[in-house]
Amino acid sequence: MLSGFTDLAFAEEIAAPTVNKGDTAWMIVATVLVSLMVIPGLALFYGGMVRAKNMLSILLQVFVIFSLTAILWALYGYSIAFTEGNAFFGGFSKAFLAGVTPDSMAATFSKGIYIPEFIYVAFQLTFSAITPALIIGAFAERIKFSALLLFTVLWFSFCYLPMAHMVWYWAGPDAYTDASAAEAAGATAGFLFQKGALDFAGGTVVHINAGVAGLVGCLMIGKRIGYGKEFIAPHSLTMNMVGASLLWVGWFGFNAGSNLEANGLAALVFLNTLLAAAAATLSWLTIEWLVRGKPSLLGATSGAIAGLVAITPACGWAGPMGSIFLGLVAGAVCFWTVTRLKHILGYDDSLDAFGVHGIGGIIGALGTAVVASPALGGTGVWDYVGNAVAEYDMITQLISQSWGVATAIVWSGVVSFIAFKIADIMVGLRVDETSERQGLDITEHGESAYNL
Repeated sequence: MLSGFTDLAFAEEIAAPTVNKGDTAWMIVATVLVSLMVIPGLALFYGGMVRAKNMLSILLQVFVIFSLTAILWALYGYSIAFTEGNAFFGGFSKAFLAGVTPDSMAATFSKGIYIPEFIYVAFQLTFSAITPALIIGAFAERIKFSALLLFTVLWFSFCYLPMAHMVWYWAGPDAYTDASAAEAAGATAGFLFQKGALDFAGGTVVHINAGVAGLVGCLMIGKRIGYGKEFIAPHSLTMNMVGASLLWVGWFGFNAGSNLEANGLAALVFLNTLLAAAAATLSWLTIEWLVRGKPSLLGATSGAIAGLVAITPACGWAGPMGSIFLGLVAGAVCFWTVTRLKHILGYDDSLDAFGVHGIGGIIGALGTAVVASPALGGTGVWDYVGNAVAEYDMITQLISQSWGVATAIVWSGVVSFIAFKIADIMVGLRVDETSERQGLDITEHGESAYNL
């Protein structure tokens, strides 16, 4: 009798979910790659586009935002984003990472397959860090460092975390055993997950969210002194290209890592990411060549980022040809946004955070409904109850995607306005005219990026 009990316990132990070392190793690499996107990738990409007198300020802003949000993520961010609460906010059950141990596991997108929860915490931390760092491109060269830090804390807490919860929180695939269980599990998911909005790696959570916040910020802070009257040019396109290349390489971790497993779908995501960026580079450059008479390096790097942004929400559902299509569209539309729309409407989006991330994210989020269709080479959407690809309706999915886009625009717009207003009241948003003309490197930080 004792022997039989022991055998049964042993069998149950063998059947218990475990983590795969290959998946774990891949997620560690992916997390490193996303960190590389921020420091130094984004810092150099943005830094190369500002004037020399503001280079160090951009590097420091990105570096400190990464550090600040990392701590906030561990203290309460992970818990609010990825624990059960209501449709908009999680709870505090894992605040200070309570209950997260080397043995605790996080679900993937396959039944019975898990990864260590610690690496999931770290991976999602890098997403929460790059998103507020993207925002600074819209109002570079004129914001107070103290105001930026205060804004970051507020925006991270009340904009990024609820958006992440709305889009990405669910009970995991193992909860979907039958129709009734699926209904019960779905009721605990985030608001946009319940609406059926697809966002594989952050089109709404990261790019639209950050792009809209950047637009609100540049409107509230105002234009740079001399904008439209003086020649304001990037001081180092060499560093811009290095930063763009690091972003491109890091994006493989961003997108393919979001699959949470090292399998065939991760390989598809990897290829989609590569093709979309390449297509958008060629699209932007070709149109620029036709319109302006010369192709530029800044156009090529901007196009690549636009393509990477657009494929982000769709990368796990598109086929390779769909990815090329999204890249071609994003390159063309984002070029028009940053060269024409910005000037027509008269806002100073310094480094085109809204023009590339906001617009590119919208293109990608809505385009996901098209390229995900199995009839157009997409993967379709998996039915965890039937354990097969579900019947696909493009119009229904487009409505779901529209919910995601509209929610991201409204939520980020409102929260960003309030956060900027609080920062303005408490410390003031903008440096004085003398400091802006002299440059933020010296006036805000007492250092210089270059010894001239």
